Formats: sequence, structure tokens, C-alpha cells
Amino acid sequence: MILKEPIDNPFEVQISFHRLLENLEEIANSDVDYRAHYAQGLLKAAAKVPELRDGIKDFDTIKMHKHLIGNLLADLFPTALTNNEIKAVTIPFHNIVFNYSARFQQILNNAGPDFDMEVRDFTDERFYVMSCCMILNGYYGHKFDFAKPFFYDIPDGNGIQKHYRILYNADFIEILPTEKSKPITAEDIEILIDNFEDTALWKEKFPPQSWIMRGFGIMSLYDATVESAVSNLKTNLLSPKQELDTEIIRESFQGIFRSIFQFNDLRIGYSSIDPVTNKFTVSPFEKNIHSFLSYDDAATDCGDFLCHSDMPELIKEQKYFVISDVEKFHSEHPKALIGGQLLAQDIQSAIFAPVVKNGTLLGVIELVSATKKRLNSINSNKLDIVLPYLIDTIDRYYSDIRNQIEALIQKEYTTIHPSVYWKFREEAFSHLNDAASLHEIVFNNVYPLFGQIDIKGSSEKRNATTKDDILVQVNLLKDIFEAINAAKKLPVFEQKVFELEQYVTSIASDVKADSEQIIQRYIKQEIHPILKMHQPEATEIKKMVAAYFDALDANSETVYASRKKFDATVSIINKKMANILDKKQVEAQEYYPHYYERFKTDGVEHNMYIGNSITNEPQFNFLYLYNLRLWQLQVMCDMENEYHKLQPSLPFPMEVASLILVINLPITIRFRMDEKRFDVDGSYNARYEVVKKRIDKAFIKGTTERITAQNKITIVYAQQEEGSEYKRYIAFLQHKKRLGPEVEFFDVEDLQGVSGLKGIRVSVMYDQTSPKLYSYNELVSELGN
Repeated sequence: MILKEPIDNPFEVQISFHRLLENLEEIANSDVDYRAHYAQGLLKAAAKVPELRDGIKDFDTIKMHKHLIGNLLADLFPTALTNNEIKAVTIPFHNIVFNYSARFQQILNNAGPDFDMEVRDFTDERFYVMSCCMILNGYYGHKFDFAKPFFYDIPDGNGIQKHYRILYNADFIEILPTEKSKPITAEDIEILIDNFEDTALWKEKFPPQSWIMRGFGIMSLYDATVESAVSNLKTNLLSPKQELDTEIIRESFQGIFRSIFQFNDLRIGYSSIDPVTNKFTVSPFEKNIHSFLSYDDAATDCGDFLCHSDMPELIKEQKYFVISDVEKFHSEHPKALIGGQLLAQDIQSAIFAPVVKNGTLLGVIELVSATKKRLNSINSNKLDIVLPYLIDTIDRYYSDIRNQIEALIQKEYTTIHPSVYWKFREEAFSHLNDAASLHEIVFNNVYPLFGQIDIKGSSEKRNATTKDDILVQVNLLKDIFEAINAAKKLPVFEQKVFELEQYVTSIASDVKADSEQIIQRYIKQEIHPILKMHQPEATEIKKMVAAYFDALDANSETVYASRKKFDATVSIINKKMANILDKKQVEAQEYYPHYYERFKTDGVEHNMYIGNSITNEPQFNFLYLYNLRLWQLQVMCDMENEYHKLQPSLPFPMEVASLILVINLPITIRFRMDEKRFDVDGSYNARYEVVKKRIDKAFIKGTTERITAQNKITIVYAQQEEGSEYKRYIAFLQHKKRLGPEVEFFDVEDLQGVSGLKGIRVSVMYDQTSPKLYSYNELVSELGN
């Protein structure tokens, strides 16, 4: 048998070199003497082994004539490349491999005698179906694309798992039917292409050993260790955290990083940074992840580690901080505690990578080794390919933590909307009567409505106010020290002026995620002690110092004027918009009871659900759904008008954009007992939540223009009947002078997993009466009320 063990296979395999021999016969008859003589010699030797042409059915024949076979394959396996190419003869998808190149053979030798080479994640069922696909393509002339990346996972001599991508060449293979094969009709093809996973069906159409595979294939491998390791890493990171065994995932991560960096004493860790205390701490989302910077699980002040002048790059520039020789670093920088900490843990080289998301420093990823120079600035660049995935995952874990904190604060209680209170009361009554465990509250077949009025560009404005406040404070201090230095020249005063000027230049060009933190630490530790201890004699300077401290916020000891106005402005907008929604909701509940909730962020968004299961009353009619949709559109007009009146009084030129999402299919919502809130239920309904979170950032298809715009309301829908419904509402509100004549229709760009959405954008007609102008103090007063 050519196969060592019988396997379920549509093929009878015959290894044959007939096509190669035919090629040699052409060369033997050519005019090139040296090539012709060479081919004639090979043909003469091959003629003594007829199985080489007729088909080898026993693997022992290959072993017996391996030198002759090697000579026949010499043109395909050049000696000059044998130490570079990873190449062998094979039958595709079968565990038949021979005539290895020297490099391939060395790889197998390093793997050890017990290593069994198997294609990764390749089941017997998948093997059978792919063999059948080869018949459809090779014999029947179809072009079914069934290829996907195949890999061998082979350990090297150091135990590092290497990953090799497999490429097949089947030019020397032919596929022939036997008397047991069944003819495949066009109808059979139609059935098969829709049933790839139905192995029994494929076996019915292609019975075992009913076809002959004759010839040989060539298998080439290339080292795809890094690409494969990154793919495995993404798979692990995307797995739900609660499904992961801590020890298994840590070992998996460690193995993945060892494959990427190519050595086996690599260890990985993570240190979180508490923004309040400025200390390194162990991971808040997984306590079993080791922290090398927080030795002995003790929180360590970040400032104690930042004695070395290069260390601030870790935070300020978001670069990797690399120590290739810890002993040398420790001797050169004895005040930096990090050196002693690492040596105490048998660490001789290390890389520290900051985890920064949306301008916030979350923590530091740590790679360490017990070998000097093993981790260095050159191989640190390998982190570039995996760090984005790690950052997104860690940010997701922190979001989960924030949700858990919120649930803990709510503890056992939460506000229950009156429209669904009856269901909770019914469930509680049932629980008290028979002591059964509490059931989850579920409402089936409810129709969702979602809307939002969002403050555009709020993040950029928030960053700008932060920059303004820092510049004001640093410039005030620079003026004070210039005056002090002019009155009494001391080198230290001149130095402070220089340092403050440097900060002014740095901030004016760019504000990093931790710029404020670094500058405020410098001010509190270096500047304030001088101002408080050094009493200037000049009255003018005393006034400058007093005025400076008066300008500081009492709680933060920073200039907070610009940010305070910004925060107050956002709060006023949110309060005004939320008040309109809440008051109008009282009216809407009288039309027909429905569930309602709203949230304040940088703007206000709201969810509503309406349906028979919400009220538990039989009189629900679609008329109430249509009425609520029209009500929602009118309320969005009211909110736009209220903002238009408020806008001239705002300290910042902010703009808002309004959005309504229309879904015509009923969904199921479930009260999450652990989070004390309603959420959609099931993977299909979850698509609605995905669209809600992403739709306001979407673009008009084929453009770079956002679907939302100021002074307009955007309506997003999926079905044509929804668009027709809203056209009628728009016409009605245009008649009432609530909406303007400008109406746009467009397709929405495809979102992940969602396509085919359409949009309508209509201008708002604002009240022409002169808006009331508020002073800043009146705005703050409004906020307080």
C-alpha cells in the first residue's frame, strides 16, 4: 500500500512519474547533446523500474529507488537551492511525503524523532470533501475555489513552535475514473455546492476508491510563523473573556510571543496605571497576569521609576522603553528603582510598551528575558504588528470593568420604567408564592425606536480647552519667574524660566495623552515649593504670585477656567435636550404605553420599545407604532429648535446633529439581571445594537461625508416601505413649517455585518423669534436648577 494506514478516500493513489519521463523523452530527442545524453541515461535507468511510469502502489518501491527518483526530480529540486528551499514530493492532502530538500529534512530532524507531521485543523471529513473538489476541478473542468491557507506546526530545536504555510503544485497529477465511479450531472453539482459540510452526500456521489489519482505533486513550505502567531493571537483576543481559562490563555499568549520573537525564555506581563494615585498596579481585569513593574503585587509609584531621563518616552512619546542590559542600566542609573526590581526577578533584558487608547494611558505591556541583549531596540519593532490588537482588547476589558462598577453601584436596585413595572411585580409575586428562582424578564415582538442629538466635535473641543488651560497656567508661571529673575538673578530662576518656556513650546505644538499629568507633576514638585518658600520682596511680584494662586481651581490646583466653561456648556445642552424628551414622553405615554430610556453623553440619545408584550393588553395596533414614530420626529424638531435658541449664549461654537434609526422588524428585549438594564436578546437582534453604536459615524456611500449634519435630521432605514412612511411624515411636517424643503436621499456605506441601509436627510425650520441670550452665570444657574 502506498498509504501506511488505510484512510477513507475517494482516490486510489498511484505515484507515477510518467509525465516527467515523457518530458525527458523530448529532451533525449533534442539537439542539445549534453542534455540529450543526460536524459537518455535517466530514461535507460528508469526503464528498469516500470512502476515509475505505470504507477507505484507500494511505498517500499519509493524507498528502494529513492536515488533514481532523486535524479529524475533533479530539475525540480536543484542542488544549489536545497539548503534554502523547504520542498518535497507529495500527494496533495495525503500524508505521503518524500524526496525532502536538505532544509526540509533539517527542520524535521530538529523537531525530533517522535514528531508526526499533520496539517493543522484538517479533519478526515474536510480531507474527503476537498479530494472530491479536486475531482470536480481536475476531471470535470470546474473552477471551484476551495483553497484556504494550510499550515504545518513544527517545533524547532529549542522547542519554539514554528508555523509553515503549505503551497501545492499539482501540474504532474492526473485524475481518472474507475468502474466504481459515478457520473456527476449538473444537478449533482447544484446540490453539492450548497452542501459543503455534508460529508455523507459527497461520499454518495464519490464512493471510496472510485477514482484514481496518478502522478505526483510538489509541496513547498515557507516560514509564516509571525503571520500565523498574530492570527492565533487575534483568535484568542476575540474569544469572550469568561470562556478563557486563565492558565491556558497565559500559556497560549506566551507561546505566541515566543514564536514571534524566536526564543523560549520570553515572559510577558502587564502593569496597570492608576490615574488617581499614579501607581503601577496589577491588572484589574485579570489578577493572575504577572506585573514585573509592580513587584510582589505592591502598587509602585510611577515617579520612582522615572528617574532615568529616557523613561518619560514610555508615556510622553508612546514609544517602547527598552533595556537590553539590565545590569549595565542599573549601574549607570542607581536611583532608578526599575533596575533593582528587574534584577530581583532574574530579568536581564526587557521591553515596555505603553497601552494608550483615545489619549488615555491604561497601562504597560511587559516583555522580559533572563538573557542579556535578547530583547533590544531592534526586535522591539516586532511589537508593532500585535500591539493594536492588544490595546483594543485591554480597552474592552476596562470597559467591562466600568460596566461592573456601574452594576455594583446600582447593587440590587434600579429604576423600573412604569410601562414594564407590571411584569416585574408579576414575577416577584410568583417568586414569593412558590419560592422559585427568579426568571429573567423578557418582552417578545417589540418594535424599537432610537434617536439621538449628538454634539459634533466634542472630543476635539475638550482637548482644545485642556490645552488652553495648561498654556495659561504655564505662561503665568513663566511671567512670575521672569520677574523674580529680573529682581534677583539666580541661575535656578533662569533655569525655571527656560524649562517653562520649553513646556510652552511643547504644548503649543501638540498635547500628548499624559502632557497635563507630566506638567502638573513638575509644577507641584518643582515650582509651587519655590513660590511658597521664597518670599519675593517686590510688591508687584507678590501680587503676581497671589493672582496666580487665586486663578487655580481649589480642588485640582490647576487653571480650570476653559474646561469648566466647556463642561458647563455640555451639561447645559444635555440637560435642555433631556428635559424636552422627558416632558414630551409624559404625553406620548398617554397615546399608548411603551418602554422609554435616555442617556446623556456628549449629547442625548433615547431608546423606546412598543408592542403588545410591553403592555400585556390586546388592543395594540400598528397605528400606535406609526404614531410614536411621527411623535419622535416632531420631538427631534423641538430639540433642534431649543438648541438653536440656546446656541448664541454658549461659550463655545458647538454644533449638534440629529439622527433617527428605523427598524421595521420586531425584536426581543431581555432585562439583564446582572446589569439591571434592558438589552436586546439573541445574535440576530444584536445587529440592531451594532447599527445603533456605529451608524452616526457612518458615511454616505461612495463619499467621505458623514450621514449626519448640523441643522438637519437624518433618518436611517433598511426597507423601502419605511422610507415611504417617513416621506409622508416629512411632507406633513413641511406643511406645518417644522421641516424645510431641502430633502436628500442616499445610500449608507456598508457597516460590519450590515449592508443595504438607506438614509433621508431633511433640513429643520427654526423658530424665527429672537432667542433669549444667556450670560455664562445664567447658564451655570440653569445647570444648577
